[in-house]
Amino acid sequence: MSVQVVSAAATAKVPEVELKDLSPSEAEPQLGLSTSAVSAMAPPAGGGDPEAPAPAAERPPAPGPGSGPAAALSPAAGKVPQASAMKRSDPHHQHQRHRDGGEALVSPDGTVTEAPRTVKKIQFADQKQEFNKRPTKIGRRSLSRSISQSSTDSYSSAASYTDSSDDETSPRDKQQKNSKGSSDFCVKNIKQAEFGRREIEIAEQEMPALMALRKRAQGEKPLAGAKIVGCTHITAQTAVLMETLGALGAQCRWAACNIYSTLNEVAAALAESGFPVFAWKGESEDDFWWCIDRCVNVEGWQPNMILDDGGDLTHWIYKKYPNMFKKIKGIVEESVTGVHRLYQLSKAGKLCVPAMNVNDSVTKQKFDNLYCCRESILDGLKRTTDMMFGGKQVVVCGYGEVGKGCCAALKAMGSIVYVTEIDPICALQACMDGFRLVKLNEVIRQVDIVITCTGNKNVVTREHLDRMKNSCIVCNMGHSNTEIDVASLRTPELTWERVRSQVDHVIWPDGKRIVLLAEGRLLNLSCSTVPTFVLSITATTQALALIELYNAPEGRYKQDVYLLPKKMDEYVASLHLPTFDAHLTELTDEQAKYLGLNKNGPFKPNYYRY
Repeated sequence: MSVQVVSAAATAKVPEVELKDLSPSEAEPQLGLSTSAVSAMAPPAGGGDPEAPAPAAERPPAPGPGSGPAAALSPAAGKVPQASAMKRSDPHHQHQRHRDGGEALVSPDGTVTEAPRTVKKIQFADQKQEFNKRPTKIGRRSLSRSISQSSTDSYSSAASYTDSSDDETSPRDKQQKNSKGSSDFCVKNIKQAEFGRREIEIAEQEMPALMALRKRAQGEKPLAGAKIVGCTHITAQTAVLMETLGALGAQCRWAACNIYSTLNEVAAALAESGFPVFAWKGESEDDFWWCIDRCVNVEGWQPNMILDDGGDLTHWIYKKYPNMFKKIKGIVEESVTGVHRLYQLSKAGKLCVPAMNVNDSVTKQKFDNLYCCRESILDGLKRTTDMMFGGKQVVVCGYGEVGKGCCAALKAMGSIVYVTEIDPICALQACMDGFRLVKLNEVIRQVDIVITCTGNKNVVTREHLDRMKNSCIVCNMGHSNTEIDVASLRTPELTWERVRSQVDHVIWPDGKRIVLLAEGRLLNLSCSTVPTFVLSITATTQALALIELYNAPEGRYKQDVYLLPKKMDEYVASLHLPTFDAHLTELTDEQAKYLGLNKNGPFKPNYYRY
C-alpha cells in the first residue's frame, strides 16, 4: 500500500482517538523512571541515524495480519517516526513515537499524522524499593564515587574503576606487590597501573623536549650513579620526567608535594615500572610526612640529589638527617616557597649544598607560571563550581607571573578584575594592563571570587572571610596552603559541608556560606589538570639542572643558590620550537660582531629581565 505523509494542519479530518496511559500490566518495565520517559529524554539509538534500529526494549511485537509493508518516507515531510518504534493501542490506528518524544497516528488508509500532545507528569517509582534491587556495583566501578566527584576528579573516569573497599583502607595498611614482586612503594591501588600507563603515553605526545632529551642523551647516561629523591606533584607529566631521568641513568625515589594533586593511576603505573613511589590522592598530614620519610630513610640507599617543589623534602632531610644532607651534591627547586627557604638557609650560612633556583629561570617564570595558570585557573574553577565568569567581580591577590595569567584569563571571560599588590613595579604593570589596584579590605564585601597567588602567608585572614558576601568563592593558586587562613575556619561555630570533591561550604551561624576550594591548597593541580606542553618546558629545565649540578666539576658551584645559565634556558626553548613549525632567524657574522654576541647564543645577559 502507498503511504502518504501530510501535516496535521493539512489533514481534513483526524479520527478521534482516546489517549490513555497503559495499565501497569501493559506498561514497560520501570527502574526509578519509566523506560518510556527515559527514552523520550535520551538521544535516538545509533547517534541520531534514522536507519539505526530501535533498542530491543522498544521494539514492538511481530506485526499482525493487518499490518502493511514498511515504506520509505520523504525527508521533506519533517520528522517521521521509525516503523520499528510503532505501538498498537487501537485496532485501526497505530501510535508511533517521534525522536523528539512526540506521537504519530497511522490511520487505516496509510495517512500519518501528528497526534495531539498531552502533558504528563513523570511518575517516579518507589526509589528505595527499586534501588534496593540494583546490584551494588556496575562492572567493577564503585558506586561510592558520586557523580559530582567523578566530574571533578582530575583523572579519567576509566581510572576510577576500583573496589569500594579501596577507598576505606589506607594504603599504609595494605600489602601490595607489583608484577615483579617488589613491594617498595605505597600507592592507592597497584591494579590501576594499566590506566596510568595510558595517561603517561598521552602526556609523552605533548612533551617533545623531554622525549628529545631522552633520545639524545640515553646513550651517554649523564646521570649514571645519580640517586635522586624527589618531592613534586605526581602527575602524568612528572612520570614522563621520572622515566626520562631513569633512562639517563638515575635511580629515583618519589613522594608527592601536595596531598591532593597525586593521580593515583599514574602513581600505580610508576610503581609497576619499578619506581619506589609513596603517594596517593587525599593523604593526611601524617601520611604526607610518612611518605617523604619512606623515600629518604631506606637501608642501603643514600640520595645524592634532591628535586623539590615547595622545600618540604629539603627541610625534612635538613632537620631529620643532617649527615645525609651534607652528602647531597645538589638541590633543584622549582617553587617560590621552596626558593625562599633556600635563600633563608643560605643567608643564615646553613646551606651546605649548591642549589639551582629553577623557579626564577625564564623558562619557568614566563611559561609555566604565566601560560599554565592562564589556562588552568578557568579549568579549576569550572570543574569545581560550574560558574559563569561573565560579569563576576574577582580580586586576584598578587600580580606576579601567576597573577598575570589568572587576570588575563578572567578578563577575557568578561569578569571585572581587581588586583592587590605590594610591589610598586608589579602594581604599575597591573594598572597599565587595565586592572584596578585596590586593598583587599576595600572590595572584600562585594567580590564573587577571591584568588591568592602571592607565595606569602595570611593573605586572606579570618577577618576577610567574615566580611565576604554569601557564596563567595575562595581559592589559592600559590604553592603553599598558608595564603588563606583555613585553620581559623575550623571552629565550633562554623559548619563545614562537603559538596563535591575538593569543594567545601563553610557555613556561618547566620546562614552565610563561602565556597572553599581544595582547602586552600593549589587549585589547578588539586581540582583539575594543567597543560602538558607547558609542563614539558619546566620538566626539561629541571632535568638539565640536575645534569648540570651532578656533572659540574668541583668548585664550579659553591654552597649557595644559583640561577640556571641563560644558555640552558635558550636550549630548552629551542627544543620546543619544532612543535610549532617555527623557524629561527640566524645572525650574520657582521650582525653578531656588531652586537658582540656568539651566533649560537646566549642572546641575552643573565641580568636581562624578560
